[in-house]
Amino acid sequence: MLTKSGLKAKQSNNGMDDISLSLLNSKKMASINIEFNDLTYTIPYGRKDKKAILKGINGQFKSGHLTAILGPSGAGKSTLLNILAGYKTIGNVTGQININGQKRDMEHFRKASCYIMQEDLLQPWLTIQETMQFAADLKLDKNISQKMKLNTIEEILNVLRLHHARHTSPEHLSGGEKKRLSIALELINNPPVIFLDEPTTGLDQTSAAQCIELLKSLARLGRTVICSLHTPSANIFSKFDHVYVLSGNGQCVYRSTTRNLVPFMRQIGIECPQHYNPADFVSEVSAGDYGSEWINRMVNAVSTEFPVIPISRQTSFEFQVNATISKVSWFEQFVILSKRRFLQLRRNKDYMYLKICLHIFVGFIIGGLFVNIGNDGSKTIYNIGFCLTCLIFLLYVPMLPILMHFPTEVKLIKREYFNMWYDLSPYYCALIVNNILAQMLVSSIYLSIVYVITDQPLEFFRCAMFYSICLICSFIAESMALAIASILNIVNGIFVGPAISVPLMLVAVQGIGETKTLPLYRQLIMYLSYIRYGLEGLISALYGYNRGKLYCPTTEMLCVFGTPRQLLQIMRIDHVAFWVDFTALIVIFVFLQVLTYYLLRQRLKPNKMFQTLFLIKIIIKNHFNIVN
Repeated sequence: MLTKSGLKAKQSNNGMDDISLSLLNSKKMASINIEFNDLTYTIPYGRKDKKAILKGINGQFKSGHLTAILGPSGAGKSTLLNILAGYKTIGNVTGQININGQKRDMEHFRKASCYIMQEDLLQPWLTIQETMQFAADLKLDKNISQKMKLNTIEEILNVLRLHHARHTSPEHLSGGEKKRLSIALELINNPPVIFLDEPTTGLDQTSAAQCIELLKSLARLGRTVICSLHTPSANIFSKFDHVYVLSGNGQCVYRSTTRNLVPFMRQIGIECPQHYNPADFVSEVSAGDYGSEWINRMVNAVSTEFPVIPISRQTSFEFQVNATISKVSWFEQFVILSKRRFLQLRRNKDYMYLKICLHIFVGFIIGGLFVNIGNDGSKTIYNIGFCLTCLIFLLYVPMLPILMHFPTEVKLIKREYFNMWYDLSPYYCALIVNNILAQMLVSSIYLSIVYVITDQPLEFFRCAMFYSICLICSFIAESMALAIASILNIVNGIFVGPAISVPLMLVAVQGIGETKTLPLYRQLIMYLSYIRYGLEGLISALYGYNRGKLYCPTTEMLCVFGTPRQLLQIMRIDHVAFWVDFTALIVIFVFLQVLTYYLLRQRLKPNKMFQTLFLIKIIIKNHFNIVN
């Protein structure tokens, strides 16, 4: 953990921030050296072939060094970073990865490292101070006082030049500020190993140089800082202590200091032009722009010029301490995540106002279409149509917003979960509780409007049954959307969600009023739709339980369905029991919640079955690309 007043920013002569960091009262930074030998990564390509992304590469990334992984597009820079961080789980990885001379223990290593991804995914509707506070509460031991947490946050914000924007939300930050905030969030628990994927992407030269200078200062404290970069400027390139270059075919062509790069290339026979950026030149050579023979020369020469000397086996006490940090309890995680989500919901006032206004507007529209039909015996068929309309409204309105925004949230969950901010179960419980409360609020507004306007029976138990069926159906619609959005992106989810809902509506109404008994397979299909249970439950709530004869206007010559009992018999649903339908809806809701949790877990940490499915998808995509 970083300590107060230990990090100081000094102005250098050229106007740039020369950041020097010191840990006055903290323990010695754990020295973690990463070594990999004969590392190979392949993915399926076509029906039977495999494509090698990395080909038997070797290397070492040492503590106290700022390391850059360079190479042309498609060389495997991000792939190597993902494998070393433990983020890459799909595909065939072979080789040995050691930490301090010992085989890597993935669980301990993840606790001692963090991965800052290329896309700056930040929690919306929270200020920088609040975002840091929630991160501190989740990542730091509960025994650490609130004052110490605030001092740590204050120190990090000062060093990363974010103090002036501490009350600003992420959507109003510049690209450089967002990147620095992403780094600040992971510095809360002071990890000894930091992985960064393209940290300068989207930044101007000044911001990019400041970002790299900051990372170099962090490395000086004994951290192992590893970045993947794409064609850095000469100024940024010179700031790195160590460079690891991959060729276009996934082989290592250089692994040493930045100063040794140009002499190494001169030694093998190719001269970097004067006033030419060495990073650009080595990327062009490794891409094969000057001929493939230079790549082969570099691959052969790098093993002899820069051999990988095995790191001696160490028993790192500091590493064990950092790797076994006490976690915040499940309940505390749930409380913190619930507070964070509630605060975001409260801040997103425009969205909530829009939802409330939409439910009020549609409530009056639907109420006006079915006005005063609830107690009219001549319009009972229309009242059943009103029940179905309510279920359809409470299907699409809760579903579509989730399909639109949750896939983006899944990416953010994946980053926080991988960096071990929290467990999935407390996050998911906080998500469900907040969603249910918000949905209860807006749905109750709609139901209160339409129930009164349509003149439904004002008996408490009938109102309670009507509300409970509608609310549980809206929760099911949300659960369906979460299940879809947890595995599909926005475009596919928006297509799949409505496409699934249409058959649910069609099969729900079959058999109503049929004189013949439906075949068994049609009944099974019918009762797979939760809308069927909802429709039966609403009709039972309004017309069941010995409701008396309905009022029939004198202007109506024929009032066939004035007796509710007769209506239920003609509709062939007189056998329906409300509590059976309600229990079935509860079971469906619980099943969808469990399914969503399972799918979300597989998205974050896929098992062998899901890895196989993902590989099949890759094979199919590659096959069609080959055909085309």
